[in-house]
Amino acid sequence: MRNRQGSGFLPVTLALIAIALIWLVGHGEAGEAGVNAQQLFVVDTVDLRQENPEAYTPGEKSPKTIAHYTRLLASMAYKIHNNYMEEIEAEKLTRNAIDGMLDQLDPFSVVLERKSYDQLMEKTHGKYEGLGIVIAKRGDYITVISPFEGTPAYNMGIRAGDKIIAIDGIDTRDMTVDESSDLMRGEAGTSVEITIQRPGLDEPLDYEIERAIIELKSVNYAGMMDNNIGYVRLSKFSETATEELRTTIDSLINTGRMEGLILDLRSNGGGLLSQAIEIANLFLDMGNTVVSTKGHQASTYREYACRNEPIFPDKPLVILVDGGTASASEIVSGAIQDWDRGIIIGNTTFGKGLVQQIFTTSDPDIALKLTTAKYYVPSGRCIQKPERATKHPEDLIAEDDGEIVEGDEKETPEETELFLTKGGRPVYGGGGIVPDIEIERETWKPLEINLERQTMFFDYAVKYVSEHPEIGDDFEVTEEMLIDFKDFTDEKEFTYKTNLQKKLEDFEKAAEDAEMEDRFADKIEELRELVALEKENDFMESRDWIMRSIKREVIRAKFGESGVYEHMVLKTDPYVKKAIEILTEDETYSDLLTVKSDS
Repeated sequence: MRNRQGSGFLPVTLALIAIALIWLVGHGEAGEAGVNAQQLFVVDTVDLRQENPEAYTPGEKSPKTIAHYTRLLASMAYKIHNNYMEEIEAEKLTRNAIDGMLDQLDPFSVVLERKSYDQLMEKTHGKYEGLGIVIAKRGDYITVISPFEGTPAYNMGIRAGDKIIAIDGIDTRDMTVDESSDLMRGEAGTSVEITIQRPGLDEPLDYEIERAIIELKSVNYAGMMDNNIGYVRLSKFSETATEELRTTIDSLINTGRMEGLILDLRSNGGGLLSQAIEIANLFLDMGNTVVSTKGHQASTYREYACRNEPIFPDKPLVILVDGGTASASEIVSGAIQDWDRGIIIGNTTFGKGLVQQIFTTSDPDIALKLTTAKYYVPSGRCIQKPERATKHPEDLIAEDDGEIVEGDEKETPEETELFLTKGGRPVYGGGGIVPDIEIERETWKPLEINLERQTMFFDYAVKYVSEHPEIGDDFEVTEEMLIDFKDFTDEKEFTYKTNLQKKLEDFEKAAEDAEMEDRFADKIEELRELVALEKENDFMESRDWIMRSIKREVIRAKFGESGVYEHMVLKTDPYVKKAIEILTEDETYSDLLTVKSDS
């Protein structure tokens, strides 16, 4: 593939950043320090100043070097800082310059400040020190969404829906999620006191909980279904992902029943490249290429292949994907598809095929996450979608017969180029992994979007479970519950706007501006009644979806995430149901992996 025009700008950018910082803050040491808590790719800082800098000759045509532009940037920054009519902070001036350079690159090349860096490392390492709960802002207070099983919070009886009203005696009213998280986290073995207001109880509950090392699992759920199909949900590619998945698959194999496997990579945003390669190797033969990388620098060209024998080499395999499947998840999906090892079911994936490296800087609280190459799956396809490779996708336009064509609809060589899998099946470039079987994506209506966004199902489930502790495995949503839920949303003053309502508001505003409210008063009132009727109809049209959502949240509140998988995902999810259909029909599965003849 051709390199992106201007790719030589990247090393220029890095050197400019380094030398500008040196000139602005003084001539002290520019060594690497601080954020490199693990082995990282590091920029070597070079002082390019000379005793006798080159003189400028007007009209000179010789090529400008990186040294020239570095000195130019430093000189401009120095003059602006010292001579502008108002005082400008050196830090702000420098940061604006850095942001300006990064603005011309892809959206994943960014400055990492200490907190962002620590969060990235937490996701990568898959662990932190704290209590083990997922929290969110609900009203004035922080609310527990769910405790992780086996963690201190879970073992002490913290429940979904508990409001955290105080931490170590500090009132949490109007506290942000980050602020409360910082208070609850700390060194393992130390304790923190939290005060809980639990729905259904008049008095608050005080807990003293000892912090521990919390391991963030990559495998969220695994189990066997009645039809001898195994199911594994992998949510990220952290340092422990391969070992977790290997152990999980081994346990499913040891049941002696597994005749096929569903690997669910939906909404898996990726993670470590090394883990993607090792996970693909669980299914692919030793020596099979998994992915290659290529960028502007020759050193970025690398090919990664399987180094071990697979543990699940030949039985039927289905991988579930969607629009949230990205990066490392796309590498695994693409490799499985290109080697004809399994069937991909779902929706076209996100299209993030960029290699990022973390570079430390002379500032211990700042690092640079920079894209250095693109990923290519075994057939030669580039995973990266063109519109994902810029911070300004709106600029990707072309004129066609006088009309403006959006960038994601514009044909590119990558989109039209044909590739072949190992067995000769056709696959196409253009970014992302196109599934072998497409599942129609569910489109939410305005009512449904706002019920979820305003946490109506979560809040109702917390209330319902507190009032009905006897809920069992056979729980189902009744018509009475549906009516009760509608009353609950009215009590909570739930509201949303339909398309008709938005147009009515525009009309009312126009009438008011024209001082013609009285003339249209009757019509406006009629339209308001239509809006109210439309909302009643919306509720009934979404009846089945609402009942499923109530059931999901009640089960989650009562039985946790594992309950949602066992009672909902494995039984009713359309992606899973399609995968089971394919895996239980040997002829269908084989046909999908066979090249169709033209005869």
